[in-house]
Amino acid sequence: MVLETVLLSFELCSLIPLGVRTIFLSDTVATDKAQNLDEVVIVSETGRGRKRSAKGQVASIDEHLSELKNVSLVRRGSYAWEPVVNNMQTERLSITIDGMKIFYACTDKMDPVTSYVESGNLQSISLNSGLDGNPQATGNIGGSLDLKLRKAGFDSDAFHASASAGHEWNGHVQVYGADAVLSSHRTYLNAGAFYRHADNYEVGGGDELLFSQFQKVNVFTNAGLRFPSFGGTEGGLDMLEATLIFDRATDVGYPALNMDVAKAEGFISSLSYKHLFRNASLETKAYYNHITHEMDDTKRPDVQIHMDMPGKSWTAGVYSLLTTSHKKHDVALNYDLYYNRLFADMTMYPGGAAPMYMVTWPDVGTLNTGVAATDNVSIANNQSLRLSAKVAWQQQRLNNEEGYHALKVFFPGMTDAYHQTTGRIAANYQLSISNSQLSIGAGWGSRAPTVTEAYGYYLNNTFDQYDYIGNPSLKNESAVEINGAAKFSVFNSQFSIDGNVFLFSNYIIGQFETRLSPMTVGAEGVKVYGNISHATIANVSLSWDWQITEQLRWNKKVSYSAGRDADGDALPLISPISWQSEWIYQHQRFQAQATVKGNARQSSYGEKYGETAAKAWTIVNLSAQYQFGILCRAKRQSRARNLGFVIRAGVENLFDKQYATYADWNHIPQKGRNIYMNLTFEL
Repeated sequence: MVLETVLLSFELCSLIPLGVRTIFLSDTVATDKAQNLDEVVIVSETGRGRKRSAKGQVASIDEHLSELKNVSLVRRGSYAWEPVVNNMQTERLSITIDGMKIFYACTDKMDPVTSYVESGNLQSISLNSGLDGNPQATGNIGGSLDLKLRKAGFDSDAFHASASAGHEWNGHVQVYGADAVLSSHRTYLNAGAFYRHADNYEVGGGDELLFSQFQKVNVFTNAGLRFPSFGGTEGGLDMLEATLIFDRATDVGYPALNMDVAKAEGFISSLSYKHLFRNASLETKAYYNHITHEMDDTKRPDVQIHMDMPGKSWTAGVYSLLTTSHKKHDVALNYDLYYNRLFADMTMYPGGAAPMYMVTWPDVGTLNTGVAATDNVSIANNQSLRLSAKVAWQQQRLNNEEGYHALKVFFPGMTDAYHQTTGRIAANYQLSISNSQLSIGAGWGSRAPTVTEAYGYYLNNTFDQYDYIGNPSLKNESAVEINGAAKFSVFNSQFSIDGNVFLFSNYIIGQFETRLSPMTVGAEGVKVYGNISHATIANVSLSWDWQITEQLRWNKKVSYSAGRDADGDALPLISPISWQSEWIYQHQRFQAQATVKGNARQSSYGEKYGETAAKAWTIVNLSAQYQFGILCRAKRQSRARNLGFVIRAGVENLFDKQYATYADWNHIPQKGRNIYMNLTFEL
């Protein structure tokens, strides 16, 4: 009804083409500097970039992440998939939101950082593969992801509004979102809300997968104020920006686990100051976020022992980033500091007996501060060199006495405070010759053990059915990375090959401990985190992009990965051979896409670590979209407005195959045939 009312208030409307807007950096002056990113996936319709989900802005964050090269997702249900970069999970990644450090509050990783934002308040997702991370990244051996928030910016449209609605028939997924923007030379304000609701979905063949439902709401606002620089400099080169995000998910089912989630709630806030010099810019941001997560098994049948498992995470931090250019150098210097507290406990209610209480994260306070620097050097017209480095110091203190003394039973010599120093250094050389481009790079980096690895207490892992205990005496894990890439063009085709190898020292992984008994009913035993002398992870991918005609394009990609521990045994959750072939047809405002993708059988898998082989699979997806605009002139107004529409429809898993990928926890099946349709409207 709202959309209809808006349309009725306009007259003299005519159909016009809707062009692609090219606003990318909305909060600063335009720049031609390279972003030095491995890949960017665009979330907002007002962005530009190399990739965008076929579902557009209505797509979930997980679906946008799946568009990135070298990224896969561990799926425990329909909601909050865990990003994996270069076949490395959260422990070896850095995930930030606009540079802000945020830490999940669930001991089972049910709530990755990416789950606390929505497509409606994101501009793009940036990936740095490997050790060459973004300035705020720490411990990013596998890579770093930064989720860039969508901000209106100054001198944008005086008023802009958008709304979107979508429906997916499999699981009856409903998606609704709306936002509005006010902008002037001195101020801007944008705010919006996003809502998702899903019932249980059906796997291939039509069977319902119980406990795969969820619902969430996300509310956000961004505001900016620009004013003359101190000292009277003209041009309004100083600005303040503020961000508030509230995200709440409820009734979230996790069919791959023993428990669901009653509530996952995040409050994210920041205040930043920016100053633009003639050839430099300085940004200083202070931020605070609070995450609450409550696991729930009350809706599960035949629960032997009911458990309450809440977790909380608090993070406060600041960073200051200076970027400048001088002759052939583009330099960035960053200082960051954050303090995080993680606390989780468990109460078990055995029938007819007194409740049992246990602290699983002993209120660990982590203080981390570091300095990072990057330099992009233009050696010649066709050569460049990128150098980056970071050093960080960290102190952790156990603030909960009960949790501290429980761990001390297993580690009598432990103390209640530890400190570590970590760092990374990387270099990448790039050479461009005619229609080809070559690059080679190397780096070294280290990370401190996570709170779970160092201080977790009897955390059950449903992947291998073992209880895990942390180890305060762990050494820092380190890795050497070697990477290379080559691209060349022939006629209307572009070929590329890229790969990397990570050589680990003191690799951290759970190790069998036969002297201890499990606490979880049904657990097969106990593992304690430990260091193994070395491990290796390697990845290589080939891609081919062929512009067959002006309207038709075909691209294909094949990837292979391998991971081995010190004994030569396969590491768990390493992707088998994967491939994707995509045909894209575009004519004016219409686009159609057909995708065939799959995995080979997982012939090498981590049997030693409780992994079982995933079968080969292939699926077909189809999608189409049409965008158009209506030029309207309001009564009593001389200025016309554009009403922009994008209609999308498609079908996923066209042939209703029942399948599970290697990264589907306990091989829970993916969705069967899924038809979707959505509409986006902009004023």
